[in-house]
Amino acid sequence: MVQNTADTVSAPQRRTGRAVHYNLSYIVQGEEYGTDGAIVLLHDIPSGAFAWESILPQLVGLKRAIYAIDMLGYGLSDHPWPADTSVWGEADVLSFLINQLNLTNIVLVGHGLGGGVAQILATRLIRQRVAALALLDTVCYLHAFAPNWPLSEMTKRQEFDAPQHTELEAMLHDLREALPAATQNAESFAQVIDQYVQPWGSELGKEVLLQHIRLLLPNYVNSVSSDLKALAKPTLILWGEQDQQNPVMYAQRLHREMAGSQLVIVPNAGHLVLFDTPNAVADALVKFVQGL
Repeated sequence: MVQNTADTVSAPQRRTGRAVHYNLSYIVQGEEYGTDGAIVLLHDIPSGAFAWESILPQLVGLKRAIYAIDMLGYGLSDHPWPADTSVWGEADVLSFLINQLNLTNIVLVGHGLGGGVAQILATRLIRQRVAALALLDTVCYLHAFAPNWPLSEMTKRQEFDAPQHTELEAMLHDLREALPAATQNAESFAQVIDQYVQPWGSELGKEVLLQHIRLLLPNYVNSVSSDLKALAKPTLILWGEQDQQNPVMYAQRLHREMAGSQLVIVPNAGHLVLFDTPNAVADALVKFVQGL
C-alpha cells in the first residue's frame, strides 16, 4: 500500500463515477494513500453515504483511502426508475465503479442492506479485489427486511401497485414515524431525521423508495449468506445489541457459520448503530483493520 508521509489527511471530498450508464456519487477521504487497501463503506436503506460521516474522521489513523458510496437510487447518485436496485442490481453496478477506480485489497464494509450488497461483491463479483469483510447489522439469510421498518406494513409496501395507493405525504409521515424505532436515542435522532426523509420527498422519490422496498427479496439475500462460510477471508460481524429490525440472533448465526470470524455486539445500540454508537463502531473497525 502506498503510504502518505504528510501529517494531515485531505478532507473528505465528493466525487462522481460512471458505472454502466449511471452516475454514482461517493465521498472519498485520504485519496492520497492510493487505491490499494482502500476501505469501501456501503450504507443501509433508506440512508446514504452521509450515514458514515461521523465515522470517517476516526478512520484517518488507518492511513488508507476511504470511499463511502451512495448506492444506486440513494443520496446524490442517480435515482433511476424503473431499475434493478435489489442487492444484486446494486452489487452489479458497484462492481463497475470499483473496477473503474481500480480498488484492490479492499476492506469492504456494509451496514444493513449495504451488508447484503457487500456479501455479493465479496463472494461473487469482485472476490479477488476484497481482502476483508465487515458486516454491520446486515440483512442475511431469509431476513431481507423488518415487517415495520423503514415503513409500516412492509409486506403491503412490496406489492407492485403500492405506489398507486400511496400518497406522498402519507409515506413521508410514515417514514418519520417508523425510522426512530431503529435507534436507541429517538430524541437525538429527531435532529437528523430530515437527512433520511428529504431525498424521498417527491413523486419520483416515492417511486424509487418503494422500488427499493419491492426488491428486498429474501431469496436474493439468502443465496449468498449461505455461501459466506466458504469465503475464507477475515470477517468482522458487528451488531447493535438492541437491534429490533435485524435481531442479534442473525449475528450469532453468521459468526457460528463463518469459521474465524470476529463478533462484536455493541451495547446500547439499535439497528442504526452508526448513529447510536459511532465511536464504538469506529473503534471496532480500526482494531479489525489494524489486525489484518
